[in-house]
Amino acid sequence: MSNHNDSEHNVPKPPKRKEMSRRQFLTYTLGGATAYMAAGVVLPMVRFGVDPILQKKDEGAFVKTVEVSKVTSEPLEVHFELKQQDGWYTSNSSLIAWVRRGEDGSIYALSPICKHLGCTVGYNNNPELPNQYFCPCHGAHYTQEGKQLAVASKPLDEYTVKEEEGWVYLGEIIPNQRVQ
Repeated sequence: MSNHNDSEHNVPKPPKRKEMSRRQFLTYTLGGATAYMAAGVVLPMVRFGVDPILQKKDEGAFVKTVEVSKVTSEPLEVHFELKQQDGWYTSNSSLIAWVRRGEDGSIYALSPICKHLGCTVGYNNNPELPNQYFCPCHGAHYTQEGKQLAVASKPLDEYTVKEEEGWVYLGEIIPNQRVQ
């Protein structure tokens, strides 16, 4: 049996407003301030590490090296400078290429770096090996097209070449496409 008083007791009461204690207020305030200061320290470090990755790269950048009229079937040693960017540090690297006109009339350029141990090869610098690239470090030698003849396991690399307005432009170094 239910009486009238029981129904009055079942009336829902409004929820009590939960107040923040001083301890909770200090915890939230100090936690937020600490996170803000930590972000101020960490974000510049993250940007420092990620920013070079996000920079635009000059893909296929070519460097003007020599006039087309000076290129013959005899390899020509060409010195040129390449602007390099390493993170925020910019420098100029002095490079060398052996530029020559092939039997088919096209111009190509070989890297002077020996594929044996990275020494610099010269052309016609050994009287016993005429008309060949020769590495004085360990005796590796190559044909005019860059094919390895002794010691080295691979042919000389070549530069990508572009002819424009009477000049030869050299690009990135790629594996030798002339010899297999």
